[in-house]
Amino acid sequence: MTITTPNRRTDASADTTPLVPAAPPVREPEPEATVTFEIDGLETTVPKGTLVIRAAERLGIQIPRFCDHPLLAPAGACRQCLVEVWAPGRDGNLAKMPKPQASCTLEATPGMQVKTQHTSPEADKAQHGVMELLLINHPLDCPVCDKGGECPLQNQAMSNGRATTRFVDVKRTFPKPIAVSTQVLLDRERCVLCQRCTRFSEEVAGDVWIDLQKRGAQQQIGTFDTEVLGFAGETPVGAATLDTSGRPFSSYFSGNTVQICPVGALTSAAYRFRARPFDLVSTPGIAEHDSNGSAIRVDHRRGVVLRRLAGEDPAVNQEWVTDKDRFAFRWQSAADRITTPMVRRPQGDGTRGPLEPCSWVEALDTAAVGLQAAVEAGAGVGVLPGGRLTLEDAYAYAKLARVALRTNDVDHRARPHSAEEEAFLGHVVAGRTLTVTFADLVAAPTVLCVAYEPEEEGGIVFLRLRDRVVAGRTRVLSVAPLASRGLERLDATLLPAAPGTEPEVLDAIEAEAGEPLLADAATALAAEGAVVLVGERAAEVPGLLSAVLRLAERTGARLAWVPRRAGERGAVEAGTLPGLLPGGRPVADPSARVDMATVWGVDELPATPGRSADEILAAAAERRIGALVVGGVDPADHADPRLARAALDTVPFLVSLEVRASEVTDRADVVLPVAPPVEKPGTFVTWEGRPRPFAQALTSTSMADHRVLDLLADALGVELGTGSLAAVHAELDQLGGWDGARLPAPDVAVAEPAPVPPGHAVLATWHQLLDAGRLQDGEPYLAGTAKRPLARVSAATAAAVGVADGGALEVATDRGTLTLPVQVTDMPDHVVWLPTNARGCAVRDVLGAGTGTVVRLAAGRADVTTRAAAPSTGPVTGDTADAVSGVRIDEGERA
Repeated sequence: MTITTPNRRTDASADTTPLVPAAPPVREPEPEATVTFEIDGLETTVPKGTLVIRAAERLGIQIPRFCDHPLLAPAGACRQCLVEVWAPGRDGNLAKMPKPQASCTLEATPGMQVKTQHTSPEADKAQHGVMELLLINHPLDCPVCDKGGECPLQNQAMSNGRATTRFVDVKRTFPKPIAVSTQVLLDRERCVLCQRCTRFSEEVAGDVWIDLQKRGAQQQIGTFDTEVLGFAGETPVGAATLDTSGRPFSSYFSGNTVQICPVGALTSAAYRFRARPFDLVSTPGIAEHDSNGSAIRVDHRRGVVLRRLAGEDPAVNQEWVTDKDRFAFRWQSAADRITTPMVRRPQGDGTRGPLEPCSWVEALDTAAVGLQAAVEAGAGVGVLPGGRLTLEDAYAYAKLARVALRTNDVDHRARPHSAEEEAFLGHVVAGRTLTVTFADLVAAPTVLCVAYEPEEEGGIVFLRLRDRVVAGRTRVLSVAPLASRGLERLDATLLPAAPGTEPEVLDAIEAEAGEPLLADAATALAAEGAVVLVGERAAEVPGLLSAVLRLAERTGARLAWVPRRAGERGAVEAGTLPGLLPGGRPVADPSARVDMATVWGVDELPATPGRSADEILAAAAERRIGALVVGGVDPADHADPRLARAALDTVPFLVSLEVRASEVTDRADVVLPVAPPVEKPGTFVTWEGRPRPFAQALTSTSMADHRVLDLLADALGVELGTGSLAAVHAELDQLGGWDGARLPAPDVAVAEPAPVPPGHAVLATWHQLLDAGRLQDGEPYLAGTAKRPLARVSAATAAAVGVADGGALEVATDRGTLTLPVQVTDMPDHVVWLPTNARGCAVRDVLGAGTGTVVRLAAGRADVTTRAAAPSTGPVTGDTADAVSGVRIDEGERA
């Protein structure tokens, strides 16, 4: 299946407003300098600077190694890749180097002759000697080691080691394991000191949370904990950055070190001693947690997923994934999984009864009767699919709404949104696939982030950007109220903006700007290939997306929208917006409706653009909508969770399609179980617009949403035609791209910031990568590595309310109060930052607030600070999260 990029029409009816300046013309590459030399008698020519070990790989010659990794800088730490080398001297004659050389650090030079273990007894002997040295203190615990069966040390000990051991002394041992974090455990006696883990943490992630300690026989990998490592004196230079909980660990990418460790030294607490590699069945997959579409490998045994590993995909995630993508998968098989349809039968007194299991026929018929009654009564049906769906599922929701329910009241945005955002998506995003890709991102000289935190909301985007920043190829700018730790590790230039003032800052980015920082930003963005990344949070600030478009047009920078959830971009393409049909076709355009009606085999489609998700919920709360069809939506994710719950409580008829029991299913009249990603095939669409198909990993009788909706439409007397992936793909391919007019560009005026009275502040907030989201349920080890919630304010703001750094701060609205430890930060005055949905800190749910809301500040209780300062001693679970986080919640009117 493909998502076709539309051709632009040239007639007068077409929208000729340029999206962003066209991609720069392709230049003819300059001739690349090359080197010709020999390996094992085979002459080869490689680009100048190529390492000998890479050149050997091109020829199919395998050289054993442990420390070498193609995405890490050469280290020459393990010495297993020794080769014999002859090189031309000053007189031009070949001369043998005195000792074998490490091929992972040796660059090829003209005329060099390299002999590997295949042709050189000297190289073979050297490799045998290194292997013997590595095995001297290595434990003989292969049968119980997690790496057993997929261990490079095992394999190379057989191919490049001695058949018998000469070591007769007692092996060195250490207490085991060290808990590097709640998720990563370290067995030091297995370590071969390849330093892959430390190099990844420093070079790739920028999190120095594990490092090499001591020298000689006591050299070891460990955390910076003097009691564990047993050395006295000061903590070594380069110690791990403490996270906000006081633990010597702060990384969203630590699981990658477990995967690249060539022995069983680093293991996952969740997988440790669970299975042997040869017992597992592996299935390629795509991570469901964000819009990057990271390639993963799903390993399962007897119908249970036991682990997930990063897949190799140079175009997207290279060989890395976030800890969330790696470890957060148990939600799909949680104890509250729904496996049977349920209906709520009316009682004799006319009240609604409890949910009861039933057959699929009864559930579908009951749902059809309730939905049909709402349509015939004129109240209509609202459809809320949520942003976690595959492309195929989202397409089925969009088609069900228009064809079976005769409405455009469909919106997947279960988050703060706006009409300006819908116009932006229709004008810039929908139907325009692969206009900016990861390749464009890493080639960009300048990247500006607007309402977007790459580390917290992107993960892989952060790693790809940091790779270029470290290489000195890319400069990152950010419009934000403060420089987060992720931005600091990107060496980002902060363009400070209080919440609500971001459009003013963007409009002020001009070459003639009086402020040198803004003038410099304008010059940087005018460079060829510059990119602006705008996050979904931009919808919360009126006029921001309009200002982003003006900036792109003014500077020539290319523009990309990066949502958080995996299904957001696919839902835009599938047409689950009230004013958009699939492919970016405007609902109000007659030719677009005719185009879709022809493919869908109906006479006509509803012509009036529908209501947004917030408007649908408001109408349902006032009983102006007769029924709701809700996908995987959590009411707490909406801008006003109280309104969402009121709508679910009030609407006359509610149908829920869900994987697990939720607040929606608790209120539903009909519950239809659907399959999680691991039990169905499908396609996620990345923020680039890149289709990322994945296969079904586990055998299951559960059905995907598009199949359930096809059956529901059949019960309504409508043929939906989404009963299989092949049928959905055939329709999408038939639709192709839209070459007609698009939604006009948004042009929302910049709003005046609200006045901030004394004792108040403007709220800034965004999601952290690890938080209290339901897709992280069942992962206590992962939860233990999440950052603890805290409030950030400037020194002047803290002083104004009488709270010191590390004290407790109360943040309140009329809805409720949150009390958190405070961290004084370099940021604008009269602004407070909170994590949106950390454990014990649900900003929208408790405060009913979002970005730009004016909140009250006051000094909090001292005992909150005391609890917050105590470091965690174990995994943070839902039952203990509030106790260890130091967060106090006063529910106020919410009760």
